[in-house]
Amino acid sequence: MKLHELEKNAGATQKRKIVGRGRGSGLGKTSGKGHKGQNARSGGGVRTVFEGGQTPLYRRLPKRGFNNAKFRTSYAVINVSDLNRFENDTVVSPALLKEVGLVKNQLDGIKVLGNGTLEKKLTIQAHKFSKTAVEKIEKSGSKIEVM
Repeated sequence: MKLHELEKNAGATQKRKIVGRGRGSGLGKTSGKGHKGQNARSGGGVRTVFEGGQTPLYRRLPKRGFNNAKFRTSYAVINVSDLNRFENDTVVSPALLKEVGLVKNQLDGIKVLGNGTLEKKLTIQAHKFSKTAVEKIEKSGSKIEVM
């Protein structure tokens, strides 16, 4: 088989629908848009939530309660196993974590989680530690400094 002998699979290509061209297309004159009206105009149609003038659902439902999403504290998380890349007796600070690339942006602080094990002896500075992280860090002989 040569490159010039290649053909597309049957049904892989379809003819483009031609609109408003008279005989043959079946979509002449009004081009399948019916007669007049908002949807027949160029740029016509209504927005997705429009209900024909009836008060839309999102305005009929009551707005209640308080949403804390704007005020929540979100931490950049790091696991205990990620700290094994540092040498013994290193002070692991948020600045060092960012420099190494373990944390992209600090958000409201850094939280150390207890996934994995720690084989090095380090001094870890972070804003929060999970209970399992504290256990594993102290078990390895490392120190914790809450900022």
